[in-house]
Amino acid sequence: MGHGIALLQKNPNKGRAPSGNMMRVATLLTALCLLLSATIGVHAGEGEGGEDVNPGDDVPFTVLERTTPSQDNTPWTLSVALEQEAVDNGTTLQITTQICLNSGVCDPPVNQDADVSDDGSTYSMELKPPSDHSYVNWRIKATYADDTNENYPSGDWYKTWSSCYYEEGGYGGVHADGDRCNLPGSGESEGFLPAAGLLTALAAMVGATVVGVARRR
Repeated sequence: MGHGIALLQKNPNKGRAPSGNMMRVATLLTALCLLLSATIGVHAGEGEGGEDVNPGDDVPFTVLERTTPSQDNTPWTLSVALEQEAVDNGTTLQITTQICLNSGVCDPPVNQDADVSDDGSTYSMELKPPSDHSYVNWRIKATYADDTNENYPSGDWYKTWSSCYYEEGGYGGVHADGDRCNLPGSGESEGFLPAAGLLTALAAMVGATVVGVARRR
C-alpha cells in the first residue's frame, strides 16, 4: 500500500483539468481568431472606406480564396466553389470585376474568363490591378438550368480595398504614407495571405500553441 501512495505522489496532475495558464492561452487565442474573422470584411451593402465587402450566407457559393488587400501591379486572386446541390442542378457562374482608381474613375466591368474545375464546382481567376487603384469590385452571376440567372450581390458589388486607397480627402491602407502611397518596388509583394488562408494559418497557430503548452506540463 505504501508503494501505491508513493506512485500517486509522483503523478500529482494525473486526471486533473488543464492548468489556469493553459486555459488562459487557449481563451486568448480563440478571442483573437474571432476578432480577426470579424475584421476581415463585412457583407454587401454594409461597407465603408477600407472595409472589404464580402458575400453573406445567402449565396450558392463559397469563397475559397481572395487576396486582401489588393496591391498595385500584383496578382489579385479570387476562387469560389459552388455548393454541390447547385453543381448537380447544372448551375454555372460568371465572375465580373471592375477596377476603380484613386482618382475616382472606375474602369468598365469585365467578364472574367475563369478557370473551371473538371467537375464544374470551382471557378478561379486572377488579375493584376494597375497603379494607383483604390479597390477591386467583383460580383457573380449564377445561371440556372432553366436559363434564368441571378446576380450576387443584386445591384451592387463585393469589394476588396487596395493596400493604399484615397478616401474622404486622405490616404488609407497598409501602404499609405501621409499624403501619398509608399508601395514596395515593382514586382515585390508584402506576401498578403488570401482571406481564407489567413484564418486557416491562424487556426494552426492556435492549435500548435495549445499543444506546446500541454507538452511542457
